[in-house]
Amino acid sequence: MHVLRPIRENDLPGLVSLARGIAGGMTTLPPDEAFLRDRIDDSLRAFSPKVKKPGAEHYLFVLEDTTTGALVGTSGIAARVGGYEPFYSYEVRRERHVHPPLGIDRVIDVLHLKQVHRGPTEIGSLFLHPDHRRGGVGRLLSLSRLLFIGAHPQRFDTTVIAELRGYLDQRGLSPFWEAVGRHFFGGDFYAADILSGLGDKTFIADLMPRHPLYVPLLAAGVQAVVGKVHHDTQPALALLRAEGFQPTAEVDIFDAGPQVRAPVAELRTVRLRRTVPCAVGRPPTGSPLYLLSNDALDFRAVLAPFDPGAAVLPAETLAALGHPAAVTCAPVR
Repeated sequence: MHVLRPIRENDLPGLVSLARGIAGGMTTLPPDEAFLRDRIDDSLRAFSPKVKKPGAEHYLFVLEDTTTGALVGTSGIAARVGGYEPFYSYEVRRERHVHPPLGIDRVIDVLHLKQVHRGPTEIGSLFLHPDHRRGGVGRLLSLSRLLFIGAHPQRFDTTVIAELRGYLDQRGLSPFWEAVGRHFFGGDFYAADILSGLGDKTFIADLMPRHPLYVPLLAAGVQAVVGKVHHDTQPALALLRAEGFQPTAEVDIFDAGPQVRAPVAELRTVRLRRTVPCAVGRPPTGSPLYLLSNDALDFRAVLAPFDPGAAVLPAETLAALGHPAAVTCAPVR
């Protein structure tokens, strides 16, 4: 069984080990022990009962393999992007250029730098160890966050976004970064992306080009990757689209990866979630898989066969959820 729960202080060694195994690295989980210790501290503060509205809270969840006790995945929620450090993106605007005497009527995509200081909720920091990418575990890791948001709406904005990893070529390079970012920032894509993830965004304001970027001036191969997702991220995009997330006109400033957005109330998992009293027992044979959670701040979520009508679970499943008297359930496709 796998159980999703908030990260704990003593999870640092497991988190460091997990971060070191992420191929190519992850902006919000670099393999830096001091930074990850701070991430854990930030998350512990985020789960405080005193939080009544979305602010700078960063919730970090881990997925534990209950057989071995090992951490095999992470996922997170930023209660609100922006604030003291602005949230940056490129907004893709379609601009029309017309000259009737010559019969010219062209629509051109233009990238405008956008800063947001009071933005929506963002889900991110998603990583699942390759050995556990089966049996719906990825859905548990990703969608359980939506159960938590649905259970504690006062802690989050009414809109949620996700920034998805942009396209990389066969050499592991970002065509957009090589064509744009490298000229202004120097160094490689990962150094800049991780520096941004570490919370130092002052360099973005100082170094980003101050004028719009006309997409047709970029090479054709670069134009083609604006808003294109990384191959390994396509399943995550499909999962979010099935939940109700829609593409936006914004892309990441470093790799031009796409951003998706949805009203929280319209997300499939939030709409279909329901809470039912639950007792110890064996669900009927053939019961479908459900996401199950306890809805407490000491959050727990699992993926297991369940029948809301019978509302019984094995003792070990209820124990993994913290022995709640009632469980919140949402069907899995």
